[in-house]
Amino acid sequence: MNEILTKYARLLVHYCMEIKPGDRLYVRSTTLAEPLIREVYRAALQAGAAVDVDMSFREQNRILVNEASPAGLEHVSPLYRAAMGEYEAFLNIMAPFNLREDQNLDADNNAIRRKAILPMQQDYFRRTADRALKRNLCLFPTDAGAQEAGMSLEEYQHFVFDACRLYDDDPMESWLAVRRDQQQIVDLLNSRQSVRYVGEGIDIRFSTEGRTWINSDGRTNMPSGEVFTSPVEDSVNGTVHFSYPSIYGGHEVEGVTLWVKDGYIEKWEARRGQDLLDSVFQIEGTRRFGEAAVGTNYRINRFSKNILFDEKIGGTIHMAVGQSYLQTGGKNQSAVHWDMIADMKNGGMIYADDEKIYENGKFLFLD
Repeated sequence: MNEILTKYARLLVHYCMEIKPGDRLYVRSTTLAEPLIREVYRAALQAGAAVDVDMSFREQNRILVNEASPAGLEHVSPLYRAAMGEYEAFLNIMAPFNLREDQNLDADNNAIRRKAILPMQQDYFRRTADRALKRNLCLFPTDAGAQEAGMSLEEYQHFVFDACRLYDDDPMESWLAVRRDQQQIVDLLNSRQSVRYVGEGIDIRFSTEGRTWINSDGRTNMPSGEVFTSPVEDSVNGTVHFSYPSIYGGHEVEGVTLWVKDGYIEKWEARRGQDLLDSVFQIEGTRRFGEAAVGTNYRINRFSKNILFDEKIGGTIHMAVGQSYLQTGGKNQSAVHWDMIADMKNGGMIYADDEKIYENGKFLFLD
C-alpha cells in the first residue's frame, strides 16, 4: 500500500497538476485520506510548492447546513476563497465517511449555503477553463465507497488503483498513451459540426459548431478516460434514456428519460426518484445541457455509484444538465452539473456529420 500511495501521489503532483516551484497547492479532503495526503504533501513540497491542507470531519457539512445561523451559512472560509480565486493548483481527494450524509438537509438553509459558495464555484469554472487553476479530482478508497460499489474494501482498492493505472510500471507513461489515443478522437470530432447519439431509447442530435471537444487524459480527473464538449445550447433535439442510475445529493434516480426541443428539456420522467428529478429541474439552468461526452476507460467495467468512475466507463455516453464547461465554449450557467449515463455496448451508435464513427461501445477508426 505504501508503494501504491507513493506512485499515486507522484502521479497527482507531477502528471495531473504539473506542480512547478512556487505553485500554491490547496488540498481538500476528509481525515480518512490522511495516508494519501501525507504522500501528496511530501511530493508537492519536494517539487517546490507551498501546500495548504483542509481536512473535513464526519458530517461537517450536514452540521453546518442544518444547524448554522444565516451568518454561519453565508460564511466562506478565507482559505477556500483564496484557493479558488488565486492559487495555482487544487487537489480534491474524495474520501467519504458516509455517502448519505448530505441526504435530508434543510432545504432553505442549503439554498442559502449554495448561494454563498456560488462565487467561488464560478471562480473555479473560470480559472480551470484555461488551467490558471490546475485542478484534479481523485479518490482515496474508503469503506463507504466500497459498500456503495458492492465490493469489499480490498476489492474496491484494486478497482480504484487499477482504473488509475497505478499497477503499471510507469503510470505517467500509461496516461500519456491514453492522451495520444484520445487525441485522435477529439481531432476527428473537432473537425465536425454535428453529433447524433443513437441507442436503446436514445435518438438525440446536437450541434458542436464553435465548440471544442476536450481530451480528458487524467490531468483534471484521476482516473479519467473520456472526451467531452458542451453542445450549442439551443441545438439539442430528440430523446435520451439513461440506462444507468443517476445520483444527486446522495439520492438515486433510475430510468431517467428526457425529451428535448431546441435545447430545452420539455418533459422528463424517472422510473424511480421522480420527485427529486422534478425538484432539480426547478433550479435555474438545469433544463439545458452543459456537457455531452463519451467514456473510454475500459478498465472501469462495472458501475460503482461514483460519477468520477462511472462517467468514464468504456462503451458509454453521458450528458450533463446544468453548468457548461467554459473551456469547451459552453455558455449555460447553473449551480448544478449533473451527469447521466447510458450504455452503448449493445447496438449504440454515434454519428458525426451523419457519418457513423462509433458502434457497440467502440470508435470505428481506432486500432
